[in-house]
Amino acid sequence: MTARPDILCIGAVLWDIVGRSPAHLTMGSDVPGRITRLPGGVAMNIAVTLARFGMRPGLLAAIGRDAEGEALVSACGSLGLITDHIYRSDDLPTDRYMAVEGANGLVAAIADAHSLEAAGAKILRPLSDGSLGSSARPWNGPVALDGNLTQALLAEIAGSGLFAAADLRIAPASPGKAERLLPLLPVANATIYVNREEAELICQRTFGDARAAAEGLLARGTARMLVTDGGRSTADGSVDGVLTAEPPPVLVTRVTGAGDAFMAAHIAAETRGESRADALQSALEAAAHHVSGDIGS
Repeated sequence: MTARPDILCIGAVLWDIVGRSPAHLTMGSDVPGRITRLPGGVAMNIAVTLARFGMRPGLLAAIGRDAEGEALVSACGSLGLITDHIYRSDDLPTDRYMAVEGANGLVAAIADAHSLEAAGAKILRPLSDGSLGSSARPWNGPVALDGNLTQALLAEIAGSGLFAAADLRIAPASPGKAERLLPLLPVANATIYVNREEAELICQRTFGDARAAAEGLLARGTARMLVTDGGRSTADGSVDGVLTAEPPPVLVTRVTGAGDAFMAAHIAAETRGESRADALQSALEAAAHHVSGDIGS
């Protein structure tokens, strides 16, 4: 019998195809570099990092039954992730993400997550059919939720009793989709992870730093949030006040997945019982290791 997950990671599980070059890239650049294909997606990246911290993550996602899907499920299992509850579709292809990074950071990315969007609420069935929970006995553990899910599904989750007992952690959405998080902001058991740009889009105003962004989100009725700002100060805001901490200075060699690494490390730290201040520092150190290339992806 499969062990019960310590945490559920809900959202994108796909193939990451990433091209990296040490050169400074501009539009039309044609340079040597490395191209890799690795299991990725917000839910996947968070789950992998959580597994490194000794947790047993379970995935709720949509993966096709095509060859790419079979390979992806196998790769997830080899990384210590629980795949029993993934929605497997016979007619939807496995999703993919493609990014190009240079010495100047992320140049461009395309997310082909149409199958996850098409599957919709089907990925949540284990939370209602008794496999992981039900309306009478909802899941009462932590949940890492992909903020890039459709607006309709995020709104459904915000009002669903299936998540009423969960410690709900919302992963960073891409800036273009940040407003999808609006229904989740006032949910009492939710923690929102965003960067400063996403906070500005949600609040429709400009902030000078992460502390100001956290204060702005609190004014919008957000229960709790963590706001990152690249190499600048990061903030943890709640009704108990706003804490800030500085990320360690490192040489940046990659950026894809940094927010996921930060969030996973923060969840793991608080699960271990670390204080807000210590958990924030642990998360910043994990993100620094990630962007410097010290932790393999």
